[in-house]
Amino acid sequence: MSSLLIRNIAKLVTCDDGDRILSDVDLYCEDGWIRQIGSGLPVSADRTLDGRHMLCYPGLVNTHHHLYQIFSRNLPQVQNMELFDWLRTLYEIWKNLDEDVVYLSSMVGLGELMKYGCTTCFDHHYVFPAGAGDLLGAQFSAADELGIRMYASRGSMDLSKKDGGLPPDTVVQTVDEIMTDSRHVIETYHNPVPGSMHSVALAPCSPFSVSAELLRQSAILARQYGVRLHTHLCETKDEERFMLEREGIRPLAYMERLGWLGSDVWFAHGIHFNDEELRLLAQTGTGVAHCPISNMKLSSGVARIPEMLAMGVPVGLAVDGSASNDGNSLLEEMRISYLLHRLHSRAKAPSGYDILKMATQGSARLLGRDDIGSLTVGKCADLFLVDQRRLELVGAALDPGSVLCTVGLRAPVDYTVVHGKITVAEGHLVSVDEPRLAQLAESKCRVYLDL
Repeated sequence: MSSLLIRNIAKLVTCDDGDRILSDVDLYCEDGWIRQIGSGLPVSADRTLDGRHMLCYPGLVNTHHHLYQIFSRNLPQVQNMELFDWLRTLYEIWKNLDEDVVYLSSMVGLGELMKYGCTTCFDHHYVFPAGAGDLLGAQFSAADELGIRMYASRGSMDLSKKDGGLPPDTVVQTVDEIMTDSRHVIETYHNPVPGSMHSVALAPCSPFSVSAELLRQSAILARQYGVRLHTHLCETKDEERFMLEREGIRPLAYMERLGWLGSDVWFAHGIHFNDEELRLLAQTGTGVAHCPISNMKLSSGVARIPEMLAMGVPVGLAVDGSASNDGNSLLEEMRISYLLHRLHSRAKAPSGYDILKMATQGSARLLGRDDIGSLTVGKCADLFLVDQRRLELVGAALDPGSVLCTVGLRAPVDYTVVHGKITVAEGHLVSVDEPRLAQLAESKCRVYLDL
């Protein structure tokens, strides 16, 4: 049995259904689970942290990422491109992915996420060059080494340039190849038990890079195995025009035709839904991963998050790929999201606390996880701590529920805890030598980019 006790937490923001913020409380966890929360708990533990000056939050949950893109961020040749041209250019780099690139980019991206309070990451990996090795195995190895909760995807593409898609021939596969490997990945890596550290979803890339048959077969297989479905949707007007020209209907209607609506489905971006489509999402419980920084960088548009929340559409937060964000901080994503919607929707915008809850309980809902996303007895001990005595928080911590969005935090958190284990301490990763990891990853990146 392993145990952790955090004593005298100044403010514990639960993000529970009652939106409780507790003062001067202890939190005791055992074997990864929160067992007690209260003042002066009569317990001892293997490890005790002093929480007297700490703000404590549920671990942030990232609902859409492309970790492999770490090695192609901040490239000058794509900085002013929009999505389709951006993809065509970067596929010429991504077609050279291998197991080492995926492992090291995952180590860097997951490590950075954890340093900013993220405890669960969903990664949408859909580029599988021939002979590249066990790419998802490399991701799970990286996650296990760092101690983060990993939700991977068996993504896919079967339409290349010759079929009217965007990617080169070397990174697409046949539907039969994809379905065979999807079964293998689910059976090898997916663990559906409460508290699971390994989960898998099926995630064809997007309607403009996959066939109707691949989408249809992926939905059937996912439901046979009880795993979730994910893809990009309604990200740009170019996508909308592409689908209208090819299929004669809008993207969401196309996905509905293929069985891609329901509480086991969530879409990345979801910027260009109309009113009727938002109602359909709400009625079916189909979710949206909000990626504000990526949406801004690629000039894709502003998602209708205030309307989605008001209508009951499940919404979570995500950093998206590092090449369309250039960073891996959900804390930054939270503040940008808050400010973007204040600018765009004024009084109807979500509050700072609403955004925090989107990044915790809302994101957990998208991933089908009711064991994470809030701090209550019986949930996983996934959390992070911020010392409110920091210079940058002077005068700002009077409202701990909103401060991370209204004021923000542009430095690593003090502690991150995943399943009861401290993974970040005093702002640094516990399980790896950060300078050495950075050196190894930078060297590999330069070889990969042929610099």
